Amino acid sequence: MNSNDVVLPPHIEETVRSTAELHAAHDRQASLYQRTIERLIRQLGQPAALVTIGIIIILWAGTNIALRQMHAVPFDPAPFAYLQGIISTAALFMTVLILTSQRHENRLAEHRAQLTLQLAMVSEQKIAKLIELIERQRFDNPQMANRIDREAEAMAQPSDPAAILQAVHDTHGKMIDDDRAS
Repeated sequence: MNSNDVVLPPHIEETVRSTAELHAAHDRQASLYQRTIERLIRQLGQPAALVTIGIIIILWAGTNIALRQMHAVPFDPAPFAYLQGIISTAALFMTVLILTSQRHENRLAEHRAQLTLQLAMVSEQKIAKLIELIERQRFDNPQMANRIDREAEAMAQPSDPAAILQAVHDTHGKMIDDDRAS
């Protein structure tokens, strides 16, 4: 066994596998175009790309200045209109590439959020069932004093997601109205 090998409990291994499968499925669904954009963005996001772009700009400007100093016709005299056009076009392409990549990543984030919501709802239902079972056991156990626990009774009821969402919207709307009134 390697010192880097970590033994995880089976339920955690399954969770890690499920998460990895979610990411792998997302990657498999990416088109060739999306994968190409991702590769390009990864390359352009490296420090070497910044250095290369800086060197190209310096060489472009330096060459044009040197040509002028030698009384030759520069191919792009100051203020370097061609260079500005190239940089503007490159910036437009980079913006579109980044937006395309971000849109693809947002889909993965939406899938994760949906999975998290579903797991939270299932967990809430399980917890409510556990509270209900514990309360029943307490009432059935002759050694425990019977008492009414309103909070435990309320917690034993599964939540209504639609009602909670409506309460959040109502509260949010009230806060916005209160802020506008002040």
